[in-house]
Amino acid sequence: MAPVSEQLEPRGEGDPPSTVPLPGPPAAEPAAAVVAEPRRENSGECCPGSGSPAAPSGESGAQPRAEPEAPVSSGCPESPGPEPPEGGWGWVVMLAAMWCNGAVFGIQNSCGVLFVSMLEVFGGGEDKQLSFKTAWVSSLSMGMVFFCSPVVSIFTDLFGCRKVAVVGAAVGFVGLLSSSFVRTIELQYFTYGVLFACGCSFAYQPSLVILGHYFKKRLGLVNGIVTAGSSLFTVSLPFLLRVLIDSVGLYNTLRVLCVLMFILFLAGFTYKPLVSNAKDTEGGKKGKFRFPPEKKICNFSVFKILSYRIWAFGIPAALFGYFVPYVHLMKHVKDRFGGSVPEEVLLLCLGITSGVGRLIFGRVADYIPGAKKVYLQVASFFFIGLMSMMIPLCNVFGGLIAVCLLMGLFDGCFICIMAPIAFELVGAQDVSQAIGFLLGLMSVPLTVGPPIAGLLRDYLGSYDVAFYLAGVPPLIGGAILCFIPWVHERQKLKERVKPVDAETTEKMLENESTLVSSTTEKPVKEMESGF
Repeated sequence: MAPVSEQLEPRGEGDPPSTVPLPGPPAAEPAAAVVAEPRRENSGECCPGSGSPAAPSGESGAQPRAEPEAPVSSGCPESPGPEPPEGGWGWVVMLAAMWCNGAVFGIQNSCGVLFVSMLEVFGGGEDKQLSFKTAWVSSLSMGMVFFCSPVVSIFTDLFGCRKVAVVGAAVGFVGLLSSSFVRTIELQYFTYGVLFACGCSFAYQPSLVILGHYFKKRLGLVNGIVTAGSSLFTVSLPFLLRVLIDSVGLYNTLRVLCVLMFILFLAGFTYKPLVSNAKDTEGGKKGKFRFPPEKKICNFSVFKILSYRIWAFGIPAALFGYFVPYVHLMKHVKDRFGGSVPEEVLLLCLGITSGVGRLIFGRVADYIPGAKKVYLQVASFFFIGLMSMMIPLCNVFGGLIAVCLLMGLFDGCFICIMAPIAFELVGAQDVSQAIGFLLGLMSVPLTVGPPIAGLLRDYLGSYDVAFYLAGVPPLIGGAILCFIPWVHERQKLKERVKPVDAETTEKMLENESTLVSSTTEKPVKEMESGF
């Protein structure tokens, strides 16, 4: 995800100078004193034409347009903050954000190993819905990471990336440690599924926001590197978890994972902000905190943009089956092949190719102009859906390895270009909450999908139907996303027409006022000549 949420808000609308001159000889005006209108993003919010700290190169929606140097008549500030340094301390921030992605989603993506262990620890021979109940632990955890995102966006805007990330990591540490002392599956819903996941959410999103403070031209590449952190952890954690569970058990394994969260807590202190947050802006020089207006806290204006609405509802529609392989693939392999194959190799394949995909497609996205980046996500969903349907058809373990390699590659493509697409659709000013709303909507399908798959397994005796159905939503969601580039181009054309019409009207008013002033001056000159 790499948005910027901590940009200065406009402090007020200035009164534009009157365009109707007073009667009398017009004063000479320098040619450069043309009032330049501030650039407006798709949402209509006022946004300065330069100095945006987080727009990837090659994106027309986040790039400044060339305008004559002139005094700005509106109330928007001329620059929201310093230009991104494109390095320096930013490389340390990038490594900290990379650790955050790895710790959060490495644990989440390795839930298949924990799922099998939880079935053994909490299972009972008489419980016919054991898979359904146990799947809720991992599903709640992944869903809450995204469900909290809109709230995290607001807190990030108010208090800044550093404070939110540090507090979030501390909460996640407490939740994971509490889970190691819980002895019932119902309490795991709260400690692991809610408390730990909420902490991860508050630690995760600021790691994406802060990147835009330090990088602009390299934002796509840095996004790919940071999101590849989860792939590195997904590759290594399953084997580590299997060794730990076999040697020290499930509960001590959860305590070992707390070390990752503690390091994440320390990493949050590296998020040195380069852009003032709403707390500093609203409090003024004295540092007194006052909540900004409600419209600034919850910016629902992004939903007025049709292309964003399609994107925000098309992606959740595609994700109802997305998390099913991560939760149930390990159990499916045990059911079909027994204990004769190392099922952790499949998560290794997913993690490796996902990391490669994030690096490759993150860089490729920098060269694809405008909203056409969405076509990368369309291709990703097509292959993810197709590979999900291929899982039950693989009767040899080598076939499953090939499926997971392709699925991981396009999974990385889908993830790494979410932030660049958000920048293109809504602009840098609103990108933080735009991504927050999207992740919040994503929480519903990510939470619901795996338990439904577990319920089908409990009643049908196999995962075949579950994996077939899991491949359908990505195909439908990808078809919906195909309309976004066309809709976005039409919106841009309409926005180009509006300033032209306004400029023509202004010139007509100026000509009319000039004629009026000349007609009033003519009788005065005749009277003076008569005297």
